[in-house]
Amino acid sequence: MSDATLPTAIPHPEEMRAELDLRFGSATIHATARTTPAGIIAVGVLVSSILLSTAVLVRAARKER
Repeated sequence: MSDATLPTAIPHPEEMRAELDLRFGSATIHATARTTPAGIIAVGVLVSSILLSTAVLVRAARKER
C-alpha cells in the first residue's frame, strides 16, 4: 500500500479563508471556512429571499385576524 496523499485542489484566485480556535477550559474547538465573493453574494440572495418570504407570510397571517 502506498503512502500517497490526495492532491489538494487548486485554490480560487479570489478565495477567502478564515480560521477560528475557541478554548473553554480544557475543551478546544477548531473551525475553518473558505469562500469566494460569488459565494457570499449567493448567501446574501438566499437570506434576503427567506426574510422577504417570511415577512409576506407574517403580513398575510395578520390580515386574517
